[in-house]
Amino acid sequence: MKKDFVFRGKTLEELGKLSVKEFALLLNSRQRRSLVRGLTEDKKKLLQKFRAHDPNIRTHLRDMVIMPEMVNSAVKVYNGKEFIIFNILPEMLGHYLGEFVMTRKKVSHHAPGIGATRSSASLSVK
Repeated sequence: MKKDFVFRGKTLEELGKLSVKEFALLLNSRQRRSLVRGLTEDKKKLLQKFRAHDPNIRTHLRDMVIMPEMVNSAVKVYNGKEFIIFNILPEMLGHYLGEFVMTRKKVSHHAPGIGATRSSASLSVK
């Protein structure tokens, strides 16, 4: 039996009926402050694309708070080099889009490069 998603005591259907200001009251202080101050024009346009169920949403807005209208849709977020696609799940409510798209890769060191001396090959990398 599948368990229904609940966010701060409200189901996903109840959250969808709330206004932006009412939803903001359920969030942590940082996200609540950014929503209560009002959405920028770019954020309003992005929210309209989600409400219109646009299948190809691409954005640079990594600081957009995930709202109930965005749940169960796919979005491409820019990481500084390319657009990374991911599906928005109900558990992501209240987080920022940028939290799910990493901007840096893991550093992996290899053998010494061309022109390295034999003594530098034996040094440990700090």
